Amino acid sequence: MATTADFKNGMCIKHNGKLFQIVEFQHVKPGKGPAFVRTKIRNLENGRLVDNTFTAGVKIEFVRIERRPYQFLYKDESGYNIMHQQTFEQVSIPGELIDHPQFLREGMTMEAMVHAETEEFLSAEVPTYIEAEITYTEPGMKGNTATNTLKLATIDTGAEVRVPLFINNGDRIKINTGTGEYSERV
Repeated sequence: MATTADFKNGMCIKHNGKLFQIVEFQHVKPGKGPAFVRTKIRNLENGRLVDNTFTAGVKIEFVRIERRPYQFLYKDESGYNIMHQQTFEQVSIPGELIDHPQFLREGMTMEAMVHAETEEFLSAEVPTYIEAEITYTEPGMKGNTATNTLKLATIDTGAEVRVPLFINNGDRIKINTGTGEYSERV
């Protein structure tokens, strides 16, 4: 057990029986009344951001969360099968734990957050930017590239993204997985 004086950004705590990650905190000492710590914490189960105020000095249970490198192998009826990069241990995790699974490609590396004591998977993150090949898009018309108009394109993972008109089949592009938007041509 620790106190609110030990808070650091990124630290994980157990609060009301759920796991939270501290996004930011501020120690406040008003002129009248006891000191308190104002925090923004992220629920690790559903990703929601919650504002919470702790009385200064209150006991908090810290939880050890590890970020581990994994490689995506394949998807089947049991879920997404991934392999730890150092131990080569293979596990299957449900798709709800992966942010933006539509951008996953076999062999892609990703980071997973794992509860250190229970070995329970909390979430898995696809890299922020990925390179992909356009498998299908409508052909661009010559001279129609001056405007900022976008068209629908399918990439090699099967996901659909909006790309500029000058992008054609077979082109390689960079995609921001957080927003699902075209970034640049590679």
